Amino acid sequence: MITISFEKRGTMGLCEFLSKNLKEQITNGTLCSGTKMPSKRSLAQNLGVSVITVQNAYANLISEGYLFSVEKKGFFVSDYFPKQNEKSRPLPLNVQKEQKMDFFTDFKNNATSFQKFPFTLWTHLMRRVLSSENENLLCSSGKKGIFSLRNAISLHLKEFRNMNVDAEQIILGSGTENLYTLLFELLGQNTLFALENPGYHKIAEVCKINASTFVPIDMDSCGIKIDALKKSGATVVHVSPSHHFPTGIVFPYSRRHELLLWVKEKNHYIIEDDYDSEFRFNGKPLASLFESDSSDSVIYVNTFSKTLAPSFRIGYMILPKRLLLAFEKQFASYSCQVSAFEQYTLDLFIREGHYSKHIIRMKNYYRTLRDVLIHTLESSLLSEIFQIKEEESGLHFLLKIKNDNLIEKSSCIQKAFLDYGINLPLISDYFYGSVPAEYKGTFVVNYSGIKKERITETVSKMECAIQKALCGR
Repeated sequence: MITISFEKRGTMGLCEFLSKNLKEQITNGTLCSGTKMPSKRSLAQNLGVSVITVQNAYANLISEGYLFSVEKKGFFVSDYFPKQNEKSRPLPLNVQKEQKMDFFTDFKNNATSFQKFPFTLWTHLMRRVLSSENENLLCSSGKKGIFSLRNAISLHLKEFRNMNVDAEQIILGSGTENLYTLLFELLGQNTLFALENPGYHKIAEVCKINASTFVPIDMDSCGIKIDALKKSGATVVHVSPSHHFPTGIVFPYSRRHELLLWVKEKNHYIIEDDYDSEFRFNGKPLASLFESDSSDSVIYVNTFSKTLAPSFRIGYMILPKRLLLAFEKQFASYSCQVSAFEQYTLDLFIREGHYSKHIIRMKNYYRTLRDVLIHTLESSLLSEIFQIKEEESGLHFLLKIKNDNLIEKSSCIQKAFLDYGINLPLISDYFYGSVPAEYKGTFVVNYSGIKKERITETVSKMECAIQKALCGR
């Protein structure tokens, strides 16, 4: 722990003296580049000063370049001030400064088009919420979130998904990570969770953070394998039946029926992730497992990250009625992590019909974007190498290498894409363990955040990258 004697500070203020001493320790190499600094609270306790004093000192050092901060990790010494005659040490891998890669086109990012966000309308609704002088804005919104927003979501689900949901069953949270953390705690650390393989790895990461255990279950052309699920010993399974990521599989009725039979017979639970179900381009939205369930065993999860923006940290889950009492008891002192201000604004946005209209606009926009991208791909030399698969719903599709002899070069092709500024993930990135033969040489094209005006040039760059990869240059 850092020690500093304040006896020699004279008339110098505590914050100024602390900043001065920390600078000296950094420049003389006592605190080396990459060193993790103590937390504000622990350093304040050790030195016998206030947290505000340490906070202001850290802020000064950051502004002058002596320190930098990494979100959720802490404060670190910058690499600008190595000890005299000593080379700067590289930062440990787990504390490297977070850098945003500047790709020409990023097919991995799940961003949405900022140009389509209704900024003017949203600003107007925010002003209305503020001008209402509603005292509830300054109060906690309870463990579930404000009732009016939960009721608005209930009405929207009835209209859009034909789901009959009591607003009391809806729990609001700040994104899927927060919701899954609540779920894992509610269901208990001794619960074994089954996850789709391949799948969205963030769910597994949240499992690990919460000391929960999971087992990956392989999929076939109809979805998660029921026989493997039964043999796994899992009591909770996480699935995305309306549009699986990354395979794009839509579970047929037969597989949904098998899942519901499993959960009913075993008295287990299904977590239904209704990932980007709003963007089904052909036909009506598919019936949810939640609505088809007769055993009160399906937990429904969805967010507004795809319909509004990933940075819009509001999601919700719908608990079966038999879990509500346990939630009430276990989270008696819990407060919803979403600010009341944002909740009231979203409430107006939904109740006044703006959300439904926005979904229609975004659906039309993404359909056009997808069609232009697919048409450009099919009209290029890439059509001789790739087959487009699973493009009828959701905001991603697959590019499968046709020639078996080229599949072994998929990693080289991916690297060549990166060399041309194209970030295009392989589906193997989403598997736990080995990749089945039918998925090798398959790329995942998430197109929600790409720029329409760059599509032609993007495809041209991909053609050049392919030629480079195949020629071995």
